[in-house]
Amino acid sequence: MKIIFITTGGTIDKDYASKAQTYNFEIAKPAVSRILKTIRPNFDFKVISILKKDSLDITDNDRQLIFDTCKDVQNDKIIITHGTDTMVKTAKKLSSIKGKKIILVGASKPERFKDSDAAVNIGVAIGAVNCLKAGVYITMNGRVYDWNNCEKRRDGLFVCM
Repeated sequence: MKIIFITTGGTIDKDYASKAQTYNFEIAKPAVSRILKTIRPNFDFKVISILKKDSLDITDNDRQLIFDTCKDVQNDKIIITHGTDTMVKTAKKLSSIKGKKIILVGASKPERFKDSDAAVNIGVAIGAVNCLKAGVYITMNGRVYDWNNCEKRRDGLFVCM
């Protein structure tokens, strides 16, 4: 089994800015690489970093890049790390891809934070990509959602519509 991880940025990849004297965050190296090291996966994987953006900054051209990357990958199991604010919008763009299991996943706090949900969300995505039929899904808050049957509430939780 092989899983392709495509990273696009978002809160999951945020880290403290490298500039001194600032409280800002920057999109850093993919968090999924650090998470995978800690779980000692019993599967093959590849991490492809295509964007380093907050999801609010992802454009239609960026979504096309995500779409094209998923379409071109010669693998049927794809997990995309993505910011949560526009995750559903990107999932909609990907929904016409057939024959692949595509899961979008993110975090409400950066993976670098001690109380981040990043590792749990990635773990749920890994488990789900092995069991689901082809389609596009979102895994957040310990659950798996059909992309077109969930939304992010103002409190940050994803829920079924």
